Amino acid sequence: MKEVSSGEMLSLCKRRGFIYPAYEIYGGIAGLYDYGPLGTALKGNIADLWRRIYALQEGFVEIDGDSVGPEAVFKASGHVDNFADLSVTCKECGESFRADHLAKGLHPNPDSLSAEDLQRLLRDNGVKCPCGGEFADVEEFNLMFKTRIGPGGGRTGYLRPETAQSIFVNYVNLYRHCRERLPFGCIQVGRGYRNEISPRQGVIRLREFNMMEAELFVDPEDKTWPRYMDVRDRKVRLVPNTDEKEVEMTLGEAVDSGIIGNETLGYFIWVTYDFLTSAGIDPQRLRFRQHLKTEMAHYAADCWDAETLISFGWTEIVGIADRGCWDLSQHIKHSKADLTAFKRFDEPRDVERDAVKPKFGALGPRFKGAAGDIKKQLESMDASAVHDGLVTVTVNGEPVDLDTAYYEVVRVKEKVNGVRVVPHVIEPSHGLDRILYSCLEHAYTEKEDGYVTLRLKPAVAPIKVGVFPLMAKDGMAEVAKALDMALREEGIVTYYDDSGSIGRRYARMDEAGTPWCVTVDYDTLEKGDVTVRERDTAEQKRISADDVVTWVRDRLRRKLSY
Repeated sequence: MKEVSSGEMLSLCKRRGFIYPAYEIYGGIAGLYDYGPLGTALKGNIADLWRRIYALQEGFVEIDGDSVGPEAVFKASGHVDNFADLSVTCKECGESFRADHLAKGLHPNPDSLSAEDLQRLLRDNGVKCPCGGEFADVEEFNLMFKTRIGPGGGRTGYLRPETAQSIFVNYVNLYRHCRERLPFGCIQVGRGYRNEISPRQGVIRLREFNMMEAELFVDPEDKTWPRYMDVRDRKVRLVPNTDEKEVEMTLGEAVDSGIIGNETLGYFIWVTYDFLTSAGIDPQRLRFRQHLKTEMAHYAADCWDAETLISFGWTEIVGIADRGCWDLSQHIKHSKADLTAFKRFDEPRDVERDAVKPKFGALGPRFKGAAGDIKKQLESMDASAVHDGLVTVTVNGEPVDLDTAYYEVVRVKEKVNGVRVVPHVIEPSHGLDRILYSCLEHAYTEKEDGYVTLRLKPAVAPIKVGVFPLMAKDGMAEVAKALDMALREEGIVTYYDDSGSIGRRYARMDEAGTPWCVTVDYDTLEKGDVTVRERDTAEQKRISADDVVTWVRDRLRRKLSY
């Protein structure tokens, strides 16, 4: 079988309606693509499979957050100050490039280098623009799309670079919804936006892209997982950051030896494996690579990328990170909201803590009748509520900052039933576009005669059944259309086709990834049975027309993994 190139794959995608270049009649824009009819269906099916695993199997709840957020959110998350790539611009033609992309082959891990080191590397190796021009100095370029919220001056806002922040800023609501217990998880499927410097590699690097993110909030002192024991003996291919050599080992071996940071992280590496292979990723072209210390995000205790081997080489499609308490702590600091969880003890304990003690003598003269309520608010706080010497209270529905003239921090001893903690976050973040494209390449087969088949998994295939009359006469078309409608009424997506030879119709369906075709012929009219053809084997069998719906439905069922 011939291996597919990226150009051949994108040509097929355009021809069969999976992926179109966006704004093509105006010359197109790099990093922007549209999904055609089959691509839209494939994308939706992959997302539904993912939801089935995370929502039904793992019990995560789902939200749908806004794509536009105020500057304060992304200031707190660090994106305003730190979400940047290093770029260089040609002095002659004005074209900009990612500096680390230009350094490929000159350094084993160029994206880990500082601006100064990258600049030195490019200059020492005489790297120039394709036009032959010299590059200006390497500089940071923030990747977020900036906008204004509201008319006139409005508020500064940004298109979100990730969906995760919607979950973090809704933590209080989600914690309450999940009965104020850890652990709990939340998922979101939606668009993200990154103003890439030099998008390339088709849908692998986009300016507008689709994400499927899961945020699991856990006890910072307990990162065990109840179902970890069910998967600890499963083998996966790992590339640890110690020697960067690929090894196959069980998750239990990796966790016990400290290669994988904790049980929960290990468990969701397996969940990721299970999802990806169920969606159609070839297990032989799938591995999990641990981030190097130099590329680890500042908030991450451990991070693993699920990588697939495609025509562009090994490509990251999922990141599974232990984000610690970074995100919630930052939003606590900037919003002054309580984003903690109550951790209940088995038995009451004597503990000491730094509490906020109100100075009622100062509160009364200033706040009059509201002083009593403010006193209660302050008494409910501890030292974590103090930021830059200020605590925030609510007065007549408005936030008011109080300095130490109105409170003091004192050490108190008390018997408590539990403590409040800032949860840690385990995050499997899935790039839907990259997963979809990887599934297409891994499904692609081409015979020596040029015959192309997309062996998409039935669960994600855009069309499940092609329905054909052998000929559109003698009542065969009417029977085929009735069967087509019976399948559709059961929620099974079909494609009715009575054009051309049966061989050509099979070829069209094979190229679209349709797993089964059903043909109505003269025997159907006489005996009531039809021909069912299976895509992957091209084998044909006769079954009763009355059994077709049940036959297909049984093969589409996917049981939960455990």
